[in-house]
Amino acid sequence: MRLFTANRVRGYRLWVGATVAILTLGVSACAPPADTASGTGSAPSSLEVTPNELSGSLNVYAAASLKTTFTTLASEFESAHPHVKVSVSFDGSSTLVTQIIQGAPADVFASADTANMTKLSEAGLTGGSPTDFASNVLTLVVPPNNPANISSFADVSKPGVKLVVCAPQVPCGSATVSDAASAGLSLTPVSEELSVTSVLGKVISGEADAGLVYVTDAKKAGDKVRSIPLELAKQTVNHYPIASVKDSKNAQLAQAFISLVASDDGQKVLRDAGFGAP
Repeated sequence: MRLFTANRVRGYRLWVGATVAILTLGVSACAPPADTASGTGSAPSSLEVTPNELSGSLNVYAAASLKTTFTTLASEFESAHPHVKVSVSFDGSSTLVTQIIQGAPADVFASADTANMTKLSEAGLTGGSPTDFASNVLTLVVPPNNPANISSFADVSKPGVKLVVCAPQVPCGSATVSDAASAGLSLTPVSEELSVTSVLGKVISGEADAGLVYVTDAKKAGDKVRSIPLELAKQTVNHYPIASVKDSKNAQLAQAFISLVASDDGQKVLRDAGFGAP
């Protein structure tokens, strides 16, 4: 299903074209991580580009929880800009920021928390001020047959329950620690994963009795899991910032993609997936 109507695409292209014209006055290209996706379009073998039309390749590094939405946005970006090829690499935010600091050729970084974006900023590698574009909270998921008879967050601390969570250094893990503290629980997980998709995968496969994942991941999984709200008086909210990467050779493309994420169309894609407002 196309997410943009023809008029909306034309309107977005005109708006980006104006932005590019301004950026052209001040700016002048770009080892993918564990999970890489790209849009459905393909870069032409030879380019016939009109003035101010975007062209080239764009490398986006995005948190694993953004896989569905950013794959969609990458395809729509390529549809709006036929001379652009977008590659999106998905992994835990802490893994991605480490790769960028070590020289990975990213043009855009979208983090699942402010802490990892701050690491990039403190390393002097952000091309501008990061902008929040979405938010997310955790939920408890169990297999459809709920083998451990879990009905509340407190049940995961019962003896014998195989709980899987994100490691504390990744955004979903820090939120897990915070939410457990709010609930007065001491968690003893059987495994700590480096991405929320790994936690979800272990629950779906039956390797775990329960896992803590983002509400967006639970929604994406559909009937493969059962979701149990945490029902905390004060739940941890992770805010998602996005920024271009300093010294990117595709600064115009990076800014145009960030603009798409922040646009009404980009925000609709995120809302439809269950993300909260920035």
